[in-house]
Amino acid sequence: MINLTMRQLRYFEALARQGHFGRAAEACAISQPAMSMQIKELEEQLGTDLFERGARQVRLTAFGEEFAVRARDILRSVDELGDLARASRQRLVGRLRIGVIPTIAPYLLPTIIGNLTRLNADLDIQVRETVTPRLIGELTEGRLDTAIVALPISEPAFTEVRLFEEAFVLVRPGADAHKPVPEREALGKLKLLLLEEGHCFRDQALAFCNLNPSLTRELLEGSSLSTLVQMVGAGIGVTLIPDMAVAVETRSAPVSIARFSQPQPSRTVGMIWRKTSPLAKQLLQVSEVVRQSAEMLSRRHAPVPAR
Repeated sequence: MINLTMRQLRYFEALARQGHFGRAAEACAISQPAMSMQIKELEEQLGTDLFERGARQVRLTAFGEEFAVRARDILRSVDELGDLARASRQRLVGRLRIGVIPTIAPYLLPTIIGNLTRLNADLDIQVRETVTPRLIGELTEGRLDTAIVALPISEPAFTEVRLFEEAFVLVRPGADAHKPVPEREALGKLKLLLLEEGHCFRDQALAFCNLNPSLTRELLEGSSLSTLVQMVGAGIGVTLIPDMAVAVETRSAPVSIARFSQPQPSRTVGMIWRKTSPLAKQLLQVSEVVRQSAEMLSRRHAPVPAR
């Protein structure tokens, strides 16, 4: 009889994800020799190799690939047992793992975390910031409880909750502040700065400008909204950013902000979680806190009316 432990499965999953003993050991907060020993014991119990060991990285064997699918299902089910116990309480306690896309995280997260901890000081909030495809993968695997993303995701396994609509604004060099706001058809003729591939905000900007993604090789790219705005300030081109980013990203760059006439470019921001999550009721409460946090941020950064 094979006697596998949850610890071995968690170490295996970390190594399969990281592809490197050192990084996997660090992620599990153990030493690399301890990680190696646990994986070796697991392989000996199974009677076959789970990994191909190389000089710099490890890869799953064919059996390891199949084993990984089953192991992740088991780990997700065990985690959901814990969630089931937490779901029996009136309010969410313990760990809350939230994923957030990079074009939202720096601007909205401080308000969200402040509001959540004010309502529940015992909540252990763990944040993961990355692009939407990775968030979807980690949410599917049970490594996240929920994610704040641009909708729609259109994944049948997820619940989607719409929270708010947000407009995009045009960022131009400060010297262009007096110029008319270009029509969206004209943006494609300007030197448009975009986020790198993988960011949903890039796709939304391309859609508004009616540009074919396969024909954008000549467009300049940046890794963050901050980089794009600084490039605009240096006179390299123009870019689009979401409204919530304006106050943070434009305070140290010589740029001007222009708002488009209707129809304005915008995105729908929402929260997603697995339909099977026992925490669905509590996550719905969290989504309301996120919505209220966005309203607070919007009021805080609203322009003061002229007198």
